[in-house]
Amino acid sequence: MQYIETIKKSFLFFPLIALLITIPFIISNYHKYGSIHKLRVFIIYSFVLYLLTIYFLVILPLPSIEEVRNLTTPTMNLIPFSFVVDFIKESPLIITEPSTYLLALKHSSFYVVIFNIFMTIPFGMYLKYYYKCSFKKTLLISFLLSLFFELTQLSGLYFIYPRAYRLFDVDDLILNTTGGIIGFGLMSIIDKYLPSRDKIDNESREQGRIVSPLRKLTITFLDLFLYLILLTILTLTIGNRHTIIVSFILYYLIIPLILNGATLASKFLNVKKSFNRHPLINTIIHPLFKVFYYFILPYLPLAFIFYFNNLFNNLFIKIIFTFSGVAIIPLFYIINLILLFKEKNMFYDKYFNLEYKSTIK
Repeated sequence: MQYIETIKKSFLFFPLIALLITIPFIISNYHKYGSIHKLRVFIIYSFVLYLLTIYFLVILPLPSIEEVRNLTTPTMNLIPFSFVVDFIKESPLIITEPSTYLLALKHSSFYVVIFNIFMTIPFGMYLKYYYKCSFKKTLLISFLLSLFFELTQLSGLYFIYPRAYRLFDVDDLILNTTGGIIGFGLMSIIDKYLPSRDKIDNESREQGRIVSPLRKLTITFLDLFLYLILLTILTLTIGNRHTIIVSFILYYLIIPLILNGATLASKFLNVKKSFNRHPLINTIIHPLFKVFYYFILPYLPLAFIFYFNNLFNNLFIKIIFTFSGVAIIPLFYIINLILLFKEKNMFYDKYFNLEYKSTIK
């Protein structure tokens, strides 16, 4: 029952972890492949959920600090294969009596050992299938994962607790590593029935030759993020009131001229931008228009509402107008997101005659 509760907690916590890794995952995939393969998404996110689950199984439930301070139990077991001796001593198994077999399987001296092996079988399978690790590498990484878990316990959850609240056990190192090796062996048998990593990579690169709407969106916001970093650096170092203009010219004009039409973000994500008409003028006006369109235009109604609210004495009308102005902002972004994925090219890209070309080979 304790294991089930811990697994439930990992599923509840997973959306937060998924949110934290999504942007790096998108950027890294567009950089390497130019696309995001659905099977890769499933593999990576299921692997993250699996790692989160076994980590929670290692550290949970968390006792109180006072409870740990009063513990007098040993913190380490450095004698290998103690689990065999424990099973012989504690298990109700009597070889000559079949009625004790089921009781032995249910006894903690048996199921805890099996659990420690089963816990890392998927780890070995992921390493063999997706990361294409050799037997030796799988053995080493499985051991290091187990060592990390054991040191986490020995350190009292990285010294949050005054002492270890769970046992550092050399047997766990042996059992967890064994689980990783078993997982490697199982995947060696079944991976021929699954799409290979090379096939996933090749399909990703094939898809990456087309610049998807999400890829364009990623370029836009990564460019904005990098531009803001440049603006911040120039503001802190130079402190001139013209830094916003200087940084804009540097990022959106000078750098694309140097990089043959690419911004830092589009270069990193393997996309070349080309304006078929008035390239120099459009290189400047296009990003300016996007800044106005996405970061000024949707907020103008709210600004007008705040200004004209002073003309009304009725509180109800003020609330309605303010709510309407606030509601327009997310609605604006949702509509534009739908248009982007439906039309593939936004109206301003068509107007400026901007063409996105993938440089993925």
